[in-house]
Amino acid sequence: MAIKFSSAFAKNIKDTAVHAAVCETVEALAIACKQISRICARGPLEHGLGAETGAANTDGDAQKALDVRSDEIITAALEAAPVAYYASEEQDSIVTMDKSKLLAVASDPLDGSSNIDTNVSIGTIFSIFIAKGDAVSSFFRPGSEQICAGFFVYGPQTTLVITAGAGTDTYVLDPDTGVFTLAITNMKIEPASTEYAINASNHHHWDAPVRNYIEDCLLGASGPLGAKYNMRWVGSLVADAGRILSRGGMFMYPGDDRAGYKDGRLRLLYEAAPVAFVIEQAGGMATDGGRRILDIKLETLHQRVPLVFGSNEPVQTLTDYHKKQD
Repeated sequence: MAIKFSSAFAKNIKDTAVHAAVCETVEALAIACKQISRICARGPLEHGLGAETGAANTDGDAQKALDVRSDEIITAALEAAPVAYYASEEQDSIVTMDKSKLLAVASDPLDGSSNIDTNVSIGTIFSIFIAKGDAVSSFFRPGSEQICAGFFVYGPQTTLVITAGAGTDTYVLDPDTGVFTLAITNMKIEPASTEYAINASNHHHWDAPVRNYIEDCLLGASGPLGAKYNMRWVGSLVADAGRILSRGGMFMYPGDDRAGYKDGRLRLLYEAAPVAFVIEQAGGMATDGGRRILDIKLETLHQRVPLVFGSNEPVQTLTDYHKKQD
């Protein structure tokens, strides 16, 4: 046993076969991520983890050795789970595992891989759907059709933040037992916050609404927002999401005017949609600056999308800045 599910986990999934399949698949992911966590914990003792392989994923991002290794570990684990199709950020196309199975799983096997060698929290993001009749229709749908999603974080603790549509919970890998055990149940994001996360070095590339909002934040209590703001930016989506779940705040990875960044850099299927599901189930919001992330239907497998999520009040305020621009 890799995870000790709470009695309330996925209680809203009434189909017993689907419920069992979700539990079995999360168990498989937990086994895989325990292995990835051990590799991460060895750091430089595992030679060349952060080295580039010389290859790139389908979007042109340089692949690290641990990116590829993590994807191999997850793929192998899911082969024994009730999974019909697997879509990975590190693979060009959807992998068909067993068409007779119930579920379709999407994953970013190693989020934050640029931080591998810096001992900063990184993680694995996943999304689970009920499989449809073919690979494409199993994933090319809005994120609101996810039945389970979450992310593992490899940091001071190895954690699993997960939702199956009935609230967001955190499990912690107990080093004494080797089992993910429920630690925080029914998480709730603070509705208001004066903390935000964004890569400020891209200031001159942002669209006007984002730039205006950040400039108003920087004006502090004397500015139109009437409060002193703090910026926190890890550059690892799972780390920033974990912080926001813990104490509120807002994460922003907007599109900008750089070549290839018009729609941001985060993938809808592997990153934005599963994180949005987790955040909404904790009472927060997740948008592309205007639209609800979970309402956006996937059109291309590795589709990118701007992503803004976190406490309701600041996310709505930034949305209002976009509306003013429109």
